[in-house]
Amino acid sequence: MNDIKLLQLPKIEDPRGNLSFFEYPNQLPFQVKRTYWIYDVPGGEIRGSHAFKNQNEIIIALSGSFDIVLHDGFEERKFSLNRSYYGLIVPKMTWRRIENFSTNSLAFIATDMVFEENEYIRDFDEFLILKQDEKNNDCL
Repeated sequence: MNDIKLLQLPKIEDPRGNLSFFEYPNQLPFQVKRTYWIYDVPGGEIRGSHAFKNQNEIIIALSGSFDIVLHDGFEERKFSLNRSYYGLIVPKMTWRRIENFSTNSLAFIATDMVFEENEYIRDFDEFLILKQDEKNNDCL
């Protein structure tokens, strides 16, 4: 859980409307290769429920709010995002589930890899086995 970081992004306040941004390497620990967003999520639905083998992400609530539940293979933590100037860095090999979407919420995600289906781990039990193997290899 040490590599998971909640970043406060720069916020330029202006009476006409505020502006926030992120840049590599000033705020992001990686260069962005892909962006996507999740919206129009029906009440009670859950998004995510997967991990990435090598991909790192930042997740931002551009509008509304939602919770991100992260699991590193050993413990679980929940983060509530509801301000567009906060971003959650989710490192590779971290199981993520996004839930509790408010009406009209907009989740923005920027990653350090282009889309590759074989990057996904979609089975939680498989994820736990891979994390245990990773830990055992680190101990050697």
